[in-house]
Amino acid sequence: MSKRKLTRRQSWRIQKVQEERAERAQRKAQKIEVELTSGELGPEQEGLIISHFGAQVDVEGSDRIIRRCHLRANLGSLVTGDRVVWRDGEPNGVIVATLPRRSLLSRPNMHGDLRPVAANIDYIVITVAPEPTPYANLIDRYLVAAESVDIEPVILLNKSDLITDTNRPQLDQLLGLYQRIGYKVLTASTHSSDGLTQLKQELNHRISVFVGQSGVGKSSLINALMPGVDIKVGALSEASAKGTHTTTTARLYHFADGGDLIDSPGIREFGLWHIGRETLLEGFREFRPHLGYCRFRDCRHEQEPGCALMAALENGEIEPRRMESYRSILSSLDEANF
Repeated sequence: MSKRKLTRRQSWRIQKVQEERAERAQRKAQKIEVELTSGELGPEQEGLIISHFGAQVDVEGSDRIIRRCHLRANLGSLVTGDRVVWRDGEPNGVIVATLPRRSLLSRPNMHGDLRPVAANIDYIVITVAPEPTPYANLIDRYLVAAESVDIEPVILLNKSDLITDTNRPQLDQLLGLYQRIGYKVLTASTHSSDGLTQLKQELNHRISVFVGQSGVGKSSLINALMPGVDIKVGALSEASAKGTHTTTTARLYHFADGGDLIDSPGIREFGLWHIGRETLLEGFREFRPHLGYCRFRDCRHEQEPGCALMAALENGEIEPRRMESYRSILSSLDEANF
């Protein structure tokens, strides 16, 4: 289908709107620069971005008081978890500089462009539950995403009170696979409080982000781990057994005894089309000892003779389900890039 051609008047109106937006942005940047040079703002101090709202952010200072701040021009994209240098003012402060990041978690948007989600993360807590049904391929996508940015993933089975004799064998088989690979697997229930103490001890003194399908109980977990936070909780849809999105922007919360949690918007599918084949291979932890040992440098790890990955698969060093998952993700990458 050919694109609809705009009339001259429509083109003029679009250009006019864009010019007005650019002019407003320039006026705002000029106003900030005037405030910075006129002495109207306080001294520079370090702070932590707690949440992000378009052109403004909430910054927590050393006094633990949160203030709304504007962003100085040309600072780049800032996200929850970023450490910054800012100056206080009335009615808002101004971010004047950013500090180096230890890590950055991003995900592609619907147009394929990478969008930062959170910074300086230590743990990605991949949260699943008996309902909605967990799938290995979706967990593997989260794991690859975590491995690609060198952030330690932890798999958490929430809603353990919903485990029954019917679904237990499937859950044990699924989680046992990741334990054999070497991933840390935890269980918890906000309904019965089982596992919450161990989970909190694991997250103490670290910055963590919860990811997973909507409806797995991420917001309920944070409410249980941090009484008083009171994050809105969405129920499962009776028609689809899928959760409803309740979080609209990433926000950072503090543990009373140390450590932080970042609650991120619900993600039903974690796209990976921004990564290449080699990054995907490295994202499967158990593949790494065998990479570079294939007979052919351009080995696709399918039917080629002398393939080190296929030999490891036959020897039981790689689980068949993980190889299937790798090929499924690779196929989705090929479709997205062609």
